[in-house]
Amino acid sequence: MKRDLYIEVTNKIVAQLEAGTLPWVKGWSTSGSMMPMNAVTNRPYSGINVLLYWGSAERGWSRPRFLTFKQALEAGGHVRKGEHGMKLYFFKQLEVADSSNPDETKCIPMLREYTVFNVDQCEGLPNDVITGKAKAAPANLDEREILADEFIVASGADLREGKGKPCYIPSRDFITVPAFADFHNAPEYYAAAFHELAHWTGHKSRLDRDLSGRFGTDAYAMEELVAELSAAFLCAEFGLDNAHANQAAYLAGWIKVLKADSRAIFTVASKAQAAANYLRDTANNAEPLEELAA
Repeated sequence: MKRDLYIEVTNKIVAQLEAGTLPWVKGWSTSGSMMPMNAVTNRPYSGINVLLYWGSAERGWSRPRFLTFKQALEAGGHVRKGEHGMKLYFFKQLEVADSSNPDETKCIPMLREYTVFNVDQCEGLPNDVITGKAKAAPANLDEREILADEFIVASGADLREGKGKPCYIPSRDFITVPAFADFHNAPEYYAAAFHELAHWTGHKSRLDRDLSGRFGTDAYAMEELVAELSAAFLCAEFGLDNAHANQAAYLAGWIKVLKADSRAIFTVASKAQAAANYLRDTANNAEPLEELAA
């Protein structure tokens, strides 16, 4: 029987959700977890692959750095005998004949998988492959994170702090969050701010994200999942604990959709990554804060 990779991946995510575990909710600043990446190229993984790594915490890897069997050999090391790698997924464009026009072809995205190994599963690797860049110190739970604040300002979003509960108002295109001091700690504040920023990216003048055509009446719940994942991606990048996320009200709805549609989690993870990328790209291209204040 031909394997259905969509179903295999979805079943992994659903099993965790049904067990009451949200794979994207982690204590980044205390566990040292962050975005997984290729240990040779230092290129971060994205979308569904991030969730699959976060869901593999029971394997006890000390670093989120991976490489293929071949890359380990090329780097001067090797994968230890008997080690089992982690599956990653990517889309390969398959060119096929267009049934509506025999003289034309079209590209169909085909899901493919490959295996990577954590650096902890290898021997003989150079130190720079194993450790990469020096890890930033954990965020102070009681103080504002300067880089995260600069990131929010550079996004260009109209974020009004101290103006009510965390909320994005699409009709007026602004975000409200309670005052920083009203949160239990700094990571909780930034997780809420990033969540609303993710919603903000969906405005028609930005990513124009409308999930109703894809998910119908479940669009609202799936938009919440997009925002949750995007916020988790950003918290991980800034080394912030997002373990205070609380989306229990949507859990049953998410499970229902994912069970009914094995491609839903891929769509949502892709949309969440696009939202995080949009915010990062916008912040990177913004004028320096000194010039903005001039």
